[in-house]
Amino acid sequence: MHISAQISLYPLKQQRLSPVIEEAWRILEENSLDLQKGGMSTVVSGPAEMVFNAIQEVFMRSAEKGSLSMVVTFSNACPI
Repeated sequence: MHISAQISLYPLKQQRLSPVIEEAWRILEENSLDLQKGGMSTVVSGPAEMVFNAIQEVFMRSAEKGSLSMVVTFSNACPI
């Protein structure tokens, strides 16, 4: 099944936000997912298992760097 996910990642209590967000983009790109970067969120699409695994990796690796909040919306019906 092919799915899309809209991801918003919010690093908390960190001096610089961009290193965490840029690493998240690298992880998604390394997983060969279609990626659309936006100012407030990123949309990825691909096979469901690959999308879920990549998003889990983004969360786990980002959490190693400090506090964060991540909001994800998944869809199997249409692009987000």
